[in-house]
Amino acid sequence: MAIERIIDTSLHAEDADERQIESSLRPNSFSEYVGQDRLKKNLKLAIDAAKKRGEPIDHILLYGPPGLGKTTMATVIANEMGANIRITAGPAIERAGDLASILTNLNDGDILFIDEIHRLGRTVEEVLYSAMEDFKLDIMIGKGPAARSVRLDLPKFTVIGATTKTGALSAPLRDRFGLMHRLDFYTPDEITRIISRAARILSCDIQLEAAKILSTRARLTPRIANRLLKRVRDYADINGDGIIDTEITHAALALLEVDEVGLDPGDRNLLGSIIDNYGHNPVGLNTIAALTGDEATTIEDFYEPYLLQIGFIERTPRGRRVTAKGYAHLGKTISDID
Repeated sequence: MAIERIIDTSLHAEDADERQIESSLRPNSFSEYVGQDRLKKNLKLAIDAAKKRGEPIDHILLYGPPGLGKTTMATVIANEMGANIRITAGPAIERAGDLASILTNLNDGDILFIDEIHRLGRTVEEVLYSAMEDFKLDIMIGKGPAARSVRLDLPKFTVIGATTKTGALSAPLRDRFGLMHRLDFYTPDEITRIISRAARILSCDIQLEAAKILSTRARLTPRIANRLLKRVRDYADINGDGIIDTEITHAALALLEVDEVGLDPGDRNLLGSIIDNYGHNPVGLNTIAALTGDEATTIEDFYEPYLLQIGFIERTPRGRRVTAKGYAHLGKTISDID
């Protein structure tokens, strides 16, 4: 059984409270959305132009590591357009008929947000092609020799797709997006502002220095920042007077085993396993998965992006290896091992 990680960037589907709280923390407009300034500037231009022409905005693909706000950005776009948004996920659309049901219930100007769009099935994708390009829906009526194809007109709608794996998207689907934007990791200052805003919404008192400490442990990711804030708030309520100061913050983070750069025991185990078994030599992804007991996709999607971002591991043609910075963080040097 997988152990829940406090710094996991995925949203726990089974945790209704987490989903409700995360939804309450989401900004509703560009003015409330902290960070991603380049993306906001480009999207605002596209939205203003579409509204001036009285047309729906072009189809948008948002990509980047999990937890950076792709779903939030989609809801902000819908609010800025004054449009209704329908939210679904690629794995939830199992058959072409599921997609047809969704599309025929949209209205002019509506936005269809598809999370994990790279996980759409091939037959579903093929239905989506003509829907996105021509706003037509081709469906088959009947079976066998009596079957016939019917083309239905669809309202003018916008698809916003979100993915952590742009390379997994088929070229025909990717080409149908007029706007493609990457969400970048946030800066510590932006994360501090996100934490302070979330604390106000959650009605908890946090000192600025405490928010800055949390920002250095949040892996430059808003979802993790909000999750850490909620856990530190719980600690402050039970072990203090409810005020989140630096002392409470350090104590709570020590209990959570999240270190000064945001690594948890799982990250440190991954780095240590590579060093102890292979030193500074490159290691293949499947070998690392065997060492840590995790799936290769888990390492690639959840461990690796941040470790690469902070320079603790590097990719080489022969595999991954821990850098001198990674060694130093664990209190080791390359010469000690090699």
